[in-house]
Amino acid sequence: MSLRTLLLLPALVLLGACNRPVPPAPDTPPEPQATQMRDAIHQPLDRAKAAGAMLEKAPDLDAAERAATYTSATPAPR
Repeated sequence: MSLRTLLLLPALVLLGACNRPVPPAPDTPPEPQATQMRDAIHQPLDRAKAAGAMLEKAPDLDAAERAATYTSATPAPR
């Protein structure tokens, strides 16, 4: 036996042991892989939306606070 044959036999045995990966079941959806990237993109947008909502509520909250602070006995500031 030559050296080439001695190296070829173990290589063929190792290649024969390799199998294809098992495909996922067709009835299960694939796992989401980009959730961290999606969350990182949406985080500043969500904070901006929350800030916008707070700015829209600010005049109403200010008026309610003034109404609670001043009673009928205290004259309202002009």
